[in-house]
Amino acid sequence: MHLRRTALAAVAALVVTFGLSGAASAAGGTDTGSPGDIVSAAPTSFHPLPGQPTNTRAWHITYRSTTAKGAPNVVSGTVIVPRGGRTGPRPLITYAVGTVGIADQCAPSAGFPRGTTLEANLIQLLTARGWAVAVTDYEGLGTPGDHTYTVGRAEGHAVLDAARAALRLPQAGLGPDTPVGIMGYSQGGQASSWAAELHDSYAPELDVRGTATGGVPADLLKTADFNNGNVGAGLILMSAVGQNAAFPELGLDGYLNERGRSYVDFLKKHCVVIDVAAGLFKRIGDVTVRNPLYEADWQRVLRASRLGTHAPDHPVYLYHGVIDELIPYEVGRGLRADWCAKGATVQWKSLPLAEHVAGVIAESIPAANWLADRFARRPARGNC
Repeated sequence: MHLRRTALAAVAALVVTFGLSGAASAAGGTDTGSPGDIVSAAPTSFHPLPGQPTNTRAWHITYRSTTAKGAPNVVSGTVIVPRGGRTGPRPLITYAVGTVGIADQCAPSAGFPRGTTLEANLIQLLTARGWAVAVTDYEGLGTPGDHTYTVGRAEGHAVLDAARAALRLPQAGLGPDTPVGIMGYSQGGQASSWAAELHDSYAPELDVRGTATGGVPADLLKTADFNNGNVGAGLILMSAVGQNAAFPELGLDGYLNERGRSYVDFLKKHCVVIDVAAGLFKRIGDVTVRNPLYEADWQRVLRASRLGTHAPDHPVYLYHGVIDELIPYEVGRGLRADWCAKGATVQWKSLPLAEHVAGVIAESIPAANWLADRFARRPARGNC
């Protein structure tokens, strides 16, 4: 049981800082430029495992984006392009990683050169197809400020603007005619699903052919209730920190007891493996003087991250494990029902024997195959 808990913690939410001085100065003057504009770019490297070659070129970038409240900000990320003799436009995947933690050193961009980013092996499956990949670090993860973890609108903006930035990076050799796919799982499922819903209003110039998204925490209130006292309990307080970062008027500190404040300080210094292990089976009442989830202002902002209120304007491949121990299966089914009711083209896949981690592993290749069909302009057939 101990080994099982350790393994779950290591991958629970699935999933070198460079140029931060430039990003910091830009963050002080983000009222100029447009979302997706590049603030800084520098060569970096992409390794799924320490020292593993990938025959790719990569750049660490900072780029302009938009907060959940609509204010300009600066986000970091990585653009990865395969080397080789491909001619003509290559597809671009804007990839949203699952939970890595809320400390800056946890950012995907920080782990790629060292070969320590959890989902890098899945990203390599995409570059092996000859596709370019843009990976956002999300708001406040590798740039100044706290990470707005699980704030759906901010994540969706960051994912779409990472694609814009990749197309505007001259070294990447991409252009405005590049077909784009959106992909993500777990927190990345939330982010990619938000990007899908926001595409037509926020970044309609992107030629988005499809979104592949899974393990989606489409309803944060239901997800928090499911994880209270469960294996994913540590993610609840991480989410509270993220919501408070986006909406400081929530006043998280006023709800925390001494143990809770100590735990938040701990979370801000470590990454997901340690954070989830430290939070195993905790209850909200263990770290608070009163439960913020019962308060109207907290419920309002958590509902603001609820998915399913707007149909994506392109086909979606949506999948969820029936025995997912972190994101309730019913939440995934509910998102399918909401999108289908609004007329979206949804290819839904239920994974009968998959827990949370098994879901992303099992579907990494089928989801990419589905996106390949979209890039080839084969018609998408939903199963609503």
